[in-house]
Amino acid sequence: MELFKPGKVYDFMRIRKFWITLSLVLATASLVLLFYPGPNYGTDFRGGTEIEVAFKKNVDASDVRHAITAGGFSEPDVVQVQDPNHASRFLIRVQEISTVAEQTKETLKSALCLGVEAPADDPKCPASSRATEVKFSAGGDKLSVRYDVEPNLEKIKQQVESVPGVKLRVSATNPQVINPRDHRVEVQLQSKGDQLMDVLKAKLGVDAVPDSALRVEWVGPRAGKQLRDSARNSVAITIVFIMLYLAFRFDLRFAPGVVIACVHDALVVLGAFVIAHKEVTLSTIAAVLTIVGYSMNDTVVVYDRIRENLGKHRGKSFGEIINLSVSETLSRTILTSGATMLSVLAFFIWGTGVIKDFAFAMVVGIVAGTYSSIYVAAPLTEWIDSRLGKSATAEGVKKRLRAAKT
Repeated sequence: MELFKPGKVYDFMRIRKFWITLSLVLATASLVLLFYPGPNYGTDFRGGTEIEVAFKKNVDASDVRHAITAGGFSEPDVVQVQDPNHASRFLIRVQEISTVAEQTKETLKSALCLGVEAPADDPKCPASSRATEVKFSAGGDKLSVRYDVEPNLEKIKQQVESVPGVKLRVSATNPQVINPRDHRVEVQLQSKGDQLMDVLKAKLGVDAVPDSALRVEWVGPRAGKQLRDSARNSVAITIVFIMLYLAFRFDLRFAPGVVIACVHDALVVLGAFVIAHKEVTLSTIAAVLTIVGYSMNDTVVVYDRIRENLGKHRGKSFGEIINLSVSETLSRTILTSGATMLSVLAFFIWGTGVIKDFAFAMVVGIVAGTYSSIYVAAPLTEWIDSRLGKSATAEGVKKRLRAAKT
């Protein structure tokens, strides 16, 4: 069943100035917002520790924020997560990560008697508690310690806890031997996530705070910067390859329209994230790349019909060809976009957390990508065609004048 009357040609190019102006305003505003106030980067990109906690009782975000600040942490981000099973479920993020300071590492090595030469029965550093190798995990919340003889786990525990500011994670198997052959011991230290939970229990009470967090994640600042750079490069490389593909598939005059439309869609989505105060994470970049591909696919369908009609209707202008081609593919565009929109709207309405943000990006991107295929890519292609046509005409006039003079 056709959504529109078959054979009817709609004059889309007649109102293209309004949509082009709207697109320029949206893209420019989004570009400004990306610099000021700037995107709200998640832990993926800026580094830090993030925990998700479902409290046993109703608590306010201000109370959680005050408790964490009073516990010695930096000003936290506290975001409530909608959950029908938990009225007080929060995402808590601080800038501190679990990395152990260099000075603390040296103190720990000294406490573990690393490289100490003394009699085997030395009371301070007996042979069973004299480390020959100490390695720290990337997050600084684990130690891998090797000994020449069977280790004394209780003594090792005392040595580690003697270092100021260092606490062991509470567990019946901590520390534990992980490789009996080379007497390797793993010691788990309290991470920043564990310390956050301890602070919450101390300030809000054990009757309100659960025994453990639902989720604990951390990213170092260097890794966050690398992820941010890689995300930006992935979007740029994707757009470059799209341009090369279109130049090969059609011709060079079609490629800039799709590239500008893809950049427009990405900017609009990121601008919407800034306005809505949503986090820009790796999932957001995945959504942007999905939208770029979706928008390109929709634009290629229109371009393919334009190329067919250019050969079938040689007497029509390029603008008339665009109106005809868009009218012929409009039913397909609305059906495809509408079906996809219904799917992502379900996730946006009933989803939570990362899924809801991904769906939000898709909703904005589908709307922007659908109209950009018609009112950004197509008019730009028409403008390029008219410029090339005028240049060809001017060159032909010059050639005829030179021929007449000779």
